[in-house]
Amino acid sequence: MFIVGLTGGIATGKSTVSAMIKDFGIPIVDADLIAKQIVETGKNCWKKIREEFGDEVVLDSGELDREKLGSIVFSNAEKRRAINKITHPEIYAEIRRQVFRHFLNGEQFVVLDLPLLYESNKVTSYLYKTIVVSCDDELQLERLMSRNKYTEKEAIARIEAQMPLENKCSMADIVVENSGTLENTRKQVEGIIKLLRSSKRHIYNRVVYGGLALGLLVVAFLLLYWLCFR
Repeated sequence: MFIVGLTGGIATGKSTVSAMIKDFGIPIVDADLIAKQIVETGKNCWKKIREEFGDEVVLDSGELDREKLGSIVFSNAEKRRAINKITHPEIYAEIRRQVFRHFLNGEQFVVLDLPLLYESNKVTSYLYKTIVVSCDDELQLERLMSRNKYTEKEAIARIEAQMPLENKCSMADIVVENSGTLENTRKQVEGIIKLLRSSKRHIYNRVVYGGLALGLLVVAFLLLYWLCFR
């Protein structure tokens, strides 16, 4: 199995592309979904966030006030680092678990949907290919303001909190241009899926890592034999 990274700028349409990829039957490991699950009421990350940021970021229902928390961390780099320190270890632990399950299921490849793929730079060395979803700057700002009801100033702050989109595109193996119609985007995704399905990388990985695992088992067996019968 091999892993493909999917990322993009905020409001460029990454979730739309991720959904299209899933429609083709490709397994998705969704870091955004994992991030929401680990901060559910009463969980370990929820407790740490409440301790770090106070009751002001907790609603009467006990759930985190995401808008309030977002306004804090996007306007304060130190607070952003604090919440990343709380959440990232659990996010990446769950990512590893899900990827391993897909490996055991015999999948050819899995797509890791990770908004801060390049910013965190924690998994890029494990990826076979990276895909960046891009769109025009003005369209990105317009989409974000419309989607989240942000003022222009708030939207710009959130865009600038991420790595510049042009930098991500320059680092990507594949760029999906999502400024046009959904049909145009879908055609791009279809071409990418065909390209990835034609790859033999999964065979190479299974031979290499399977051989390594077998070698370790043989060494362990020989060591155990030597300890028992020397």
